[in-house]
Amino acid sequence: MGALFPDTHPAAEQILVDGLRRMSGAARLARACDLREAALSLARVRILERYGELPEREVRLRLASLWLDAALMRRVFGWNPDERGL
Repeated sequence: MGALFPDTHPAAEQILVDGLRRMSGAARLARACDLREAALSLARVRILERYGELPEREVRLRLASLWLDAALMRRVFGWNPDERGL
């Protein structure tokens, strides 16, 4: 197997891979869900720091616009990230 992370020492990468292999599928899925929640929390903080206090719906729309394309945001939510910002 080639290097997964070119900026990581091969021994450190091997420790990571071995640890992931020892985990059950459910544990790996739980870890991925935890990482997703952490990323969303950080994005929420960034949005609130940038725009200040916002209604919850607007925070959610701005979060959604981080991973949905602008055309979909306009069509489904009537939200134009190009005008309103992320």
